[in-house]
Amino acid sequence: MVIDPRLAEVCELRRAVRADRLAEESAVVRRLLPEAAIEGAAGQRVMARARTLVEAVRRRGKSQGGIDAFMQEYELSSKEGVVLMCLAEAMLRVPDAYTIDKLIEDKIGSAEWERHLGKSDSFFVNASTWALMLTGRVVRFDEEERRDVPGVLRRLIHRSGEPVIRAAVRQAMRILGRQFVMGRTIKEATERARPLEARGYRYSYDMLGEAARTMADAERYFQAYREAIDAIGKMAAGKGPIEAPGISVKLSALHPRYEFAQRDRVLNELVPRLKQLCLEAKDHDINLCIDAEEAERLDLSLDVLEAVSGDPELAGWNGLGLAVQAYQKRAFRLLDWLADMARRHERRLMVRLVKGAYWDTEIKRAQERGLEGYPVFTRKASTDVSYLACARKLLAQRDAFYPQFATHNAHTLAAVYELAGERDDYEFQRLHGMGEALYEEVVGKEKLDRPCRIYAPVGSHEDLLAYLVRRLLENGANTSFVNRIQDEALPVEEIIADPAARVRALTSIPHPRIPLPVDLFGDDRRNSSGIDLWAVEELAPLARRMAAAAEEAWEAAPLVGGRSLAGLAREVRDPSDRRRVIGQVVDTTPEQALRALERAQAAWFDWNATPVEERAACLERYADLLEEKRAELMTLCSREAGKSIADGLAEVREAVDFCRYYAARARQDFGPPQSLPGPTGERNEIQLAGRGVFLCISPWNFPLAIFTGQVAAALVAGNCVLAKPAEQTPLIAAAAVRLLHQAGVPGDVLHLLPGDGATLGKALLPDGRVAGVAFTGSNETAKIINRTLAAREGAIVPLIAETGGQNAMIVDSTALPEQVVNDVLISAFQSAGQRCSALRVLFLQEEVAERILRMLAGAMEELRLGDPAWLSTDVGPVIDAEARDMLLGHARRMEQEGRLIARAPLPSECEHGTFVAPAAFEIDSLARLQGEVFGPMLHVLRYRADRLDQVIEAINGTGYGLTFGLHSRIDSTMEYLRQRVRAGNIYVNRNMIGAVVGVQPFGGEGLSGTGPKAGGPRYLHRFASERVVSIDTTAAGGNASLMSLEEVLPV
Repeated sequence: MVIDPRLAEVCELRRAVRADRLAEESAVVRRLLPEAAIEGAAGQRVMARARTLVEAVRRRGKSQGGIDAFMQEYELSSKEGVVLMCLAEAMLRVPDAYTIDKLIEDKIGSAEWERHLGKSDSFFVNASTWALMLTGRVVRFDEEERRDVPGVLRRLIHRSGEPVIRAAVRQAMRILGRQFVMGRTIKEATERARPLEARGYRYSYDMLGEAARTMADAERYFQAYREAIDAIGKMAAGKGPIEAPGISVKLSALHPRYEFAQRDRVLNELVPRLKQLCLEAKDHDINLCIDAEEAERLDLSLDVLEAVSGDPELAGWNGLGLAVQAYQKRAFRLLDWLADMARRHERRLMVRLVKGAYWDTEIKRAQERGLEGYPVFTRKASTDVSYLACARKLLAQRDAFYPQFATHNAHTLAAVYELAGERDDYEFQRLHGMGEALYEEVVGKEKLDRPCRIYAPVGSHEDLLAYLVRRLLENGANTSFVNRIQDEALPVEEIIADPAARVRALTSIPHPRIPLPVDLFGDDRRNSSGIDLWAVEELAPLARRMAAAAEEAWEAAPLVGGRSLAGLAREVRDPSDRRRVIGQVVDTTPEQALRALERAQAAWFDWNATPVEERAACLERYADLLEEKRAELMTLCSREAGKSIADGLAEVREAVDFCRYYAARARQDFGPPQSLPGPTGERNEIQLAGRGVFLCISPWNFPLAIFTGQVAAALVAGNCVLAKPAEQTPLIAAAAVRLLHQAGVPGDVLHLLPGDGATLGKALLPDGRVAGVAFTGSNETAKIINRTLAAREGAIVPLIAETGGQNAMIVDSTALPEQVVNDVLISAFQSAGQRCSALRVLFLQEEVAERILRMLAGAMEELRLGDPAWLSTDVGPVIDAEARDMLLGHARRMEQEGRLIARAPLPSECEHGTFVAPAAFEIDSLARLQGEVFGPMLHVLRYRADRLDQVIEAINGTGYGLTFGLHSRIDSTMEYLRQRVRAGNIYVNRNMIGAVVGVQPFGGEGLSGTGPKAGGPRYLHRFASERVVSIDTTAAGGNASLMSLEEVLPV
């Protein structure tokens, strides 16, 4: 299960690399400090040289063109910098004039571009500012208008159908694009490189584009790399891999599933492609560098590198290279493994040492995934220390490495120069369009006489987007050396400060404002712990525990008063293979259910009187037990509910989060009475109390998380609970209830009632002792429950219902297609589409629909269906044969009424399970859908940009209101839809599933539910009664508190 645990068996050097992945930051940094230290006379020489470099750059002034001047003028912290980034990232790919006009109005009209005019001596900055500002080039302004330039811009843009305005903005973006991109083709780029090559610069060309989403994308990138290698090789003219230009390759561009979960495909399909590129580079005797990407890909990239480097056909070629990111904690020890590999394969490896370009993403991912720590350092100074330590190690292993130092930092450059001494077998590197002034002081015999290789992107402006954003974020931040070197307000000494000395002076090496993932939510609660599903060292023990758990015989039966009741058992089968019996369940009879209700009613007073601190502690102990039993619970989620490994992990984490969040909320809201203001002589207090016995009816699609969320909320609010799980998933519920009892919840307070919903509902819902119902499921069942409760005599009791949704996503032409496709795949097909929040209807603006649908179809071809107990499985089964048959019938109807866009391949090994291949259909009207289709079925409609209101009306017209997604770069569109779409949860420029407890409280409106939102601050209140006590404190004779007040008299 999960993976083959033998994958964790590697050499000692590789184990050391893995051990540092999430290592304690202070320990790693302290280990690196001695390696990074340059002290005494050498340290003084470093500081002097760094000072000389900075002063020389400043003397050149802002007349130095390029992105350096641009970033110094437009700080990313300024509104203009952010607006420019949004425009550059979206403008060039918007195909329709209508949306271009909206984008211009949204971004340009709100920025104060006139503040920047004439303030920079650089033609680049002024040209960009003039074009973006639009004024003076189009109209004349009188004095009053000059005082209100933003207002004039907005009025002008309202008439912006004129092509001249669009052309002005587009031209400004092209100027920006040219500054980052070496050429649109490799031929154009190599021609543009000649003047600098003649002066001693070298080049490494990067074919622009991000990760391939489809096999067609991968093939296109592969051919582009081959063409580039051929063109570069012809230019190289036998100079050899060091002197010649080279190429940088992204492994994620060569395969659409470059991820650890698909390791078998990567080794069987990606490695041969990379080998072919290397063979062609070897034939031309040029260098090929494997680019660094996200930290989670590093271990897999080492498997790929090992396979290619050790291939006998590539023996004798010293042009193979790898980028190493110094901001990763693994970098220093990674060099030991790389040196060993290079020696084993008898090659000298080219190593490009970089600081890293995905820092903010790495921090966020670790927090979201609940990892033990971060794969990167949380302070820039620590990254600089790591860089210097790695530089020293690279230079010390001359036989294994040809070092390449990529930096725009004067101190780092001076330090490397000092460490290298008299050696000349290394080079510096910089990015095209950045660091130009700095390296004018390095290249050439009259300077430091060291070569510099320029990392030069090649491709169309449309492919620039993600690269541009990374560069702007990386180099536009106020802490960036590129941004600071030309800021004369900053003292030179501050800019060139020794990072090792800076770190030694810290009171805390980890950044105090970046808490560890476990502390993300502060003192109130711990974040749930996760597993890194890219890390074999974490997956191997999980695999062993899950394999052992799968051998157990699982059982469920009515648990009444803490005792398991006997009865006729039925088999529970695995939906991924109906031949596999995984356990047995005894269903509850109506008589047993009423007996449980009676006992719960009798226990309620004492449980409600139990201090909230004790009730909350029960939930927290249960949360700890869930994490302790995580492997077993994930196994049950896989075998009983058909959940993938990722979904099973998320299920356990959400259950844990519910417990800790509700415990924290209960302490805050259900504690001592709260005093209320009033007249003197009175004491007025309000307090929350439990209602009685709650019936919690949970669904099969989240058999642990929603089950736990309902039960935990009811319990901590002071209620006794009858827990009725879905018929399909009683084993998971039974395991959860046993753990809750173990955590201290009394048996008479919590009872488990597995069985037929209709049968138990008829027995329990009419009974006046049921003080409330929490339900998650279909709209039809919710209505039946509501009618039954309403027909009862006696008190009107709360029904907390979360039902389904006809969830839609709108995508306009400013959206990034690759991101859209990724988010659509997750939103529509993860969990086999069996989520209330799942995407059902995708609205695509007609100008971009064809491109996105082609990409979506290709990405769906890559989905892997199969046994959900294996990490490589993307989509598991639907819950049972009834669900499968309904979905297949719907698919047949859609094929007749619409157009099949794509259907994921369904392997023959799925024949014994209840699998449904994910499918996407184009339809002409939302009215084709008669209700929620609960499974992996996506429906696509095209819309015109000027008919957005009709789309909103159609979505609202369904009556559902659960989740809604939007992909757009236009802020005004976001706000417009936010105000008009009736949905409980709105997601912008991201997927629309996986609401996080306490972060994105979840619940809908209309046909989608009653509220309040689960995992939100008001949820517990619906399980409670409010009680007010008012006491006249003067009733015993006089207001002593008032009479005792002292009067202060004036002197």
